[in-house]
Amino acid sequence: MSNWNAALDLGGLDIDSAFRESIFAHFRERFTRMVRNSSASTASPLQHAFDKRVADVKAPKSDINALILDYLTMEGYPKAAAKFCKEANLRPQQGDSSIQTRQNIQHAIHSGNIETAISALNELDPELLDTNPELHFSLLRLQLVELIRQCNSGDITPALDFATKKLAPRAATNREFLDDLEQTMALLIFPHDSLQPELAALLSSDLRRSTATKVNEAVLLRQNQRREAAIRQLVRMRAWAESTARMHKKDLPESIELGLNADNLEYESGHEAMITT
Repeated sequence: MSNWNAALDLGGLDIDSAFRESIFAHFRERFTRMVRNSSASTASPLQHAFDKRVADVKAPKSDINALILDYLTMEGYPKAAAKFCKEANLRPQQGDSSIQTRQNIQHAIHSGNIETAISALNELDPELLDTNPELHFSLLRLQLVELIRQCNSGDITPALDFATKKLAPRAATNREFLDDLEQTMALLIFPHDSLQPELAALLSSDLRRSTATKVNEAVLLRQNQRREAAIRQLVRMRAWAESTARMHKKDLPESIELGLNADNLEYESGHEAMITT
């Protein structure tokens, strides 16, 4: 997924016409294959009856375009969404400013600028973090991780002060918060090049990514929007349908491909909402 995400916004740079058309064509091809549930196998010369039925399903171009626009809008790609609206003659789902704000917040989190992200969130919706203590703690914990990352083998005072003033009072009344804080503070004790997997995970990009996703979903929820792109719901629905069909012993191929490469759509286990480097 990183290739198309990097191509979509490129840190705010404009996309030339030819390249933009190739990106949109790539989107259409991928989403069409998902909707059609492509399952043709190159391993066998004989096509299963199910594959033939799938091949006969023709997803309307308008539906595919709507899915693409929904994805760009929900994931926070304002420039790509605006250009795709013109390309496909569609009406925007949200205003550019709303999408841009969410993108800026995600960009800050992915870049490790958590204080900037928190300030932007408070400016966007002053009540969001006050009404969502779990999300607020997650952001503060990530900010602590970034401070610890900066003071490795150096002065740990900034990290200790931040943990004492910002996190300890919240952790004192919540056992889960306390466990997370204790785990994070362990980063000050052990060398970062020889951490246990559960501690090393705190310094990986996955924590930034998962936190950015939670923030994006929380903002969408406060704006009375769906919390995720429709394509994710379709992926889960498709998996459920196959599982149910196999449970009822329906005649299906041994393996049914999703129709998308694993590196293009990673939903439940760390989907890359944005590439910012």
